[in-house]
Formats: sequence, C-alpha cells, structure tokens
Amino acid sequence: MSRQRTLALAALIAVPLAAGAFVVQERATLNSARLFDQVLAIVNDRFVDSVGAGALYEKAARGLVAELKDPYSELFTPKDLERFNTETGGFYGGIGMLIEDQNGTIIISKVYPNTPAEEAGIREGDRIVGVDTASTAGWKVDQVSAGLKGVPGSRVKARFARPGVAQPFEVEFTRRTIRIPAIPYAIMLEGKTAYIPLQQFNETTTKEFAENLRRLTAEGATGLVIDLRRNTGGFLDQALELTNFFLPRGRELATVRGRVGPPERYVAEVDPIAPRIPIVVLTDGYTASASEIVAGALQDHDRALILGTTSFGKGLVQSVYRLDGGYAIKLTTGKWYTPAGRSIQKERVMDAAGNYVEVHPDSLESEKDRLARPQFKSASGRVVYGGGAITPDIIVPYDTLTTAEQKLARALVPRSQDVYIVLDEYAFGLKTSLQPDFTVTPAMRDEFHKRLGTKGITIDRGEWDAGRRYVDRLLSDRIARRAFGDSTWKRRDAAEDVQLTRALELLKKGRTTAELLAMAGTATPAPARRD
Repeated sequence: MSRQRTLALAALIAVPLAAGAFVVQERATLNSARLFDQVLAIVNDRFVDSVGAGALYEKAARGLVAELKDPYSELFTPKDLERFNTETGGFYGGIGMLIEDQNGTIIISKVYPNTPAEEAGIREGDRIVGVDTASTAGWKVDQVSAGLKGVPGSRVKARFARPGVAQPFEVEFTRRTIRIPAIPYAIMLEGKTAYIPLQQFNETTTKEFAENLRRLTAEGATGLVIDLRRNTGGFLDQALELTNFFLPRGRELATVRGRVGPPERYVAEVDPIAPRIPIVVLTDGYTASASEIVAGALQDHDRALILGTTSFGKGLVQSVYRLDGGYAIKLTTGKWYTPAGRSIQKERVMDAAGNYVEVHPDSLESEKDRLARPQFKSASGRVVYGGGAITPDIIVPYDTLTTAEQKLARALVPRSQDVYIVLDEYAFGLKTSLQPDFTVTPAMRDEFHKRLGTKGITIDRGEWDAGRRYVDRLLSDRIARRAFGDSTWKRRDAAEDVQLTRALELLKKGRTTAELLAMAGTATPAPARRD
C-alpha cells in the first residue's frame, strides 16, 4: 500500500473517531449540568438552615470563580463594583479625606486640596468620633468611609476630636465629587532634575503628568525621575498614553496575547511631548501591572534607565463584564508582553494557607540569578531579562537599618499604632514653631521618649540613644508631613532615599539618554546598610 493511500485511510478512520469524541464530550457536559441541578435542589430543600434560591446561585457563582485559582478573577456585588470603580477611577462623592484606623481610633491621615474637608479646616491628625447622629466607637474604616461618602450635593455631619482641643466639634459638609490625585506633588530636585512620583493610573493620570512635566521643563529641568515604586497599576489606556509621551509615533508599547485570536498590539499613536529628556524610572517589589508596562516599554526601547529592585510581576489582563442585577465579573483574559517579547507575569503558586507566592522570589537578584533568566535584546542590542517582572538595569536595594536601629524598631512594633498617635500629636504641636529646614534636636528626641513613656511605651534609654538615627527619621518624616506637606517632606527625605539619590547622581553625569544607559554596565550597587 502506498504512503498516500495509507494517509487517506487514516483520515477516513479519524472522522468517526472525532464524531464519537464530540458525543462523549456532549454527554459529559449534560451529566455535569444535571449534577449541579441535583446538588442545588437538595441543598435548597434539605439543608438545615434556610438559604434563599438567589443566595444559592450567587454562592455557586462565587465558587466557580474561586475554583479558577486565579487571584485576580473576582465576582463583584453592586457595592463591590462601586468600590472598585472608585479605587481605579480616582473619583467619588464625599468630603475629601483619607482615613486610617490607628488602634481602634479613626484618624485623618490626609486632607485633599480644594475639598469640603480642607475648606472646613479639617487637619491631618484629627479623629472622627461621630457621623451624623451615631458614634464611631467600635466602627471599622469601611463603616466610617461609607457614612461619609454619598451623592454629590447631599449633606453629612461629622464630629471630630483634635489634639489640644478640649471638646469635640461638629461640621456639616455638603458632599462633592472628589478627585484623588495620581500625582500628589511634582518638584525640582538638585541638578535640575524633575521628580514626579506617580501613585496610580487613574482617569486623570496623563493629564496630571503632562501638566507637571511641562511646568518642570519650563523651569529648566534637564533630567527626569519617574517614581513608580508602590504603584500597583490602574487603567491601561493611561499607562500607554503616558509611555507615548516619550516614544515616537508607531513604536510598539505592549502586546496582549489571549487564549484565542491573534495578539493585540498597542503602538504609540501621537508624537511624544518629551522625546529626548534623559529618564530614570524607579521600581520596587510593589511596582505592578500598568506600571510594569511603562517600565518595560521604556527599557526595551532604550528610552529610560530602570533603577531600584525587581518589580512585582503582574502581567495578566483583566476584563470586567457587566452582569444582570448590578453584578460584574472581573476575569483574567490574557497576558502582557513587552515590545521585546518578555512576559511580565511572574510565576506564582498557591501555598497551603491559600496565598499566592512566587516560585522564585528575589527582588534583589544577584548577578548569577539574573544570568539564569531568559535573555532578550533591547532596541539597541542591550540585554534585558525575561521570566516575569521587570529587572532594573541597576539594582539598588532600599536602605536598611543598623543592628541597633533594628533592635529599637522591634521594640516599638508591638505598640506601633500608639507610637504614631504620639508622633502625630507631637508633630502638630510643633507645627507653628518650626521652619521647613528644621533639624531634629536632642530635646525633641527626649520629648518624644517622654511622651511614649506617658503612653505606657517604655523603651530602655540606652537602646533609644543607640537607635537615634531611626528616631530622628521618624520625627523628621512625621513633623515635615504634618507641618509642611508631602513635597517639603520629600525634599528633606531625598538625601535619605538611596534609590533616588543614586538616580540623581546618574542624571548629573549622564546628560543624554545614551550616556545614562552607558553607565548601567559600570555602575556599582549603592550601599544598603549603615553600621
């Protein structure tokens, strides 16, 4: 029998086999559907506690999503969906405060500018003790937040306690649409370097970024640091548009590959607004998703030097599908790839406790570890590393504490909430008596120690003095934030931020992008420890 005839015969035999397989698959599907119906009916009729049919279907839907074993897929109730839209969109109806729980006390940690809260004179450090006619004693942050938020134009009363003021006071607010800024401040640092910390990718990110970049460029900025540390992502279109600020029209920005269909390729659609300014992008283990798309594209196209520690590695695409009754499902539908073809997703598995952990966790990556990863080439032929996440061109770890400072920090941790309450009260007390360039004095350190003792936090004086640099950092940071705001705090903090300090040093030496990237191969790691 010829080879051609044998192949034809095999094809004829395969037809009924395939048809039979389809019948088996269809029968299995019907059996599974019947199993679900039977379980649902028995639970509905016989379970010891009454469960409504609607609740049963919702539980079944949640179970289905949970069994996908994907930490990013989620079924949203209408309330969950509202919260998700608020967190990613950057807008909500309220009075304009960021609140946090400090040892059971709800404290104002930030007052947003041009909001009802700012206009009413609410301060960071104030405590919320009541909402409308109810006391907030025992309330969680979510409960207080829900009470303060509402339809713009509606009214809400809140009662506040303020350190140094004997009696609580009440304010009636008219809620407004509150915009959470993606960029809390943008400043010029030494060497004419623009510094833009980017907290999230919400609906106004690119507008805020462009305004700040143009302002700082007009002021004479010759270099740029984009701080993506602790930026966990947000809207894709904003990340792509921001990347396009620095890359020419037509340049690939990222690619999505799903289970079916061809890859979806995203390219720069307009001319860049800053095509030549040298850039350092700061990343860390919390830099994720949309932030990694920006860092990966700028690295692959040799447009920026990436510095810091390896990013989180969240390279999965989620799509949100609206469902009946106000529900929605957020489902992973694809994976992100950088222009060089690197997958951003870092491999993770579920541990015994149900947590997703990295298969190969290492945010600092030794040279040996880095060389073991898949290698790709940037536009100019530089080696960039795959295997998930974005590996910096220069790895610079966060500054670490000395042995004495670590010992003091461990002693404070069990009472950390009380420590920060004491810090807040002391910071506000000093607000009117200090200038922005203040220095922490021994007297301030002594007073802090005394106030902790009054609160029942006893620290051995020898340990306190040995860890004084840590104490000074706590005092300097909290007083500067509370008295003068985030931008003043960052100007003071810049010298203590070893990653930012290294970025500024490199931008002083590298006046062009090519010069900056050339130093990546010769730069030595910054010291990570003080002794």
